[in-house]
Amino acid sequence: MSRSVITIILFALSHTLFAAQPKPKANQANTNDMWVASPIPELPTGVTHHTFRSESMKREVGYCIYLPPGYATDTERRYPVIYHLHGAGGNEARSVYSASMLHEGILAGKLPEIVMVFPNGGRSTMYQDSGDERFMAETMMIKELIPHIDATYRTIADRKARCIEGFSMGGRGSTNLAMKHPQLFGSLFNQSGNVYHVSDSKNLPNAYLGDDPERLRDNDAFLNLEKNLDYIKANLRIQVACGTADPDHLITVREYHEALTKLGVKHNYFEVAGLDHNQKKMIDGRKATWFDFQIESLKLNGVPLHYRTTTR
Repeated sequence: MSRSVITIILFALSHTLFAAQPKPKANQANTNDMWVASPIPELPTGVTHHTFRSESMKREVGYCIYLPPGYATDTERRYPVIYHLHGAGGNEARSVYSASMLHEGILAGKLPEIVMVFPNGGRSTMYQDSGDERFMAETMMIKELIPHIDATYRTIADRKARCIEGFSMGGRGSTNLAMKHPQLFGSLFNQSGNVYHVSDSKNLPNAYLGDDPERLRDNDAFLNLEKNLDYIKANLRIQVACGTADPDHLITVREYHEALTKLGVKHNYFEVAGLDHNQKKMIDGRKATWFDFQIESLKLNGVPLHYRTTTR
């Protein structure tokens, strides 16, 4: 057999083997890097970046954590925690801006020392497990990350000392988690997070959750509100906010507010006149009071709070 014939045969064989390899599905693209931010930007004072192993997804997941200035020296003290969830397309480094304001307030003796955790919740998971179980954002948050934080850092491992909040997808995600697992949180602050009736037939099919009716009902924040209503009324403080120039989110935020009102759930609600879908603008417009709701919730829950008596 001539060399040219052998070359043709080898080329044809290699082409056949390559063509036989399965092509990645469209929703599998770029999934390897979506759970750990890269590169890590410059972080505010007191904020550091870490990863932990998610067994449900068999991969590393990133998170940023703010430790207050007294954490390193007051080694016997345990601290309450605010879990802050980022918006769609973001990552664990996306929303750390609020930690800089918390730090300034602590140094000035105006705010108590609190730990803040900024998890990576995936790009568009709404902090729920996907129907195909490839993205286990809820399982990661509830069964893996929170236990990891409580085991690794000196937190007060009690729902009364655990706050959850977020902006946009993070607001929706924090609401999803708090309505489904109210026994884990003492307070919820939904910041412009659109809340959907995901089990409503007119919203089907659901590209992320799938079409299983039981799964959809189990992940419907409105149904979980009704399911856990007595516990939520007695134990979970809720605050909801949205800008009036944010029509894509304001509609469902108002629907959630109306549902809480109709069911007799006491909560704080405010709209920011002229504000579009911009978290930094929302925070900057109320810097002096931004953490008041969460701090008040901790106080009402009897959580011991420590204020610095000196400034730097």
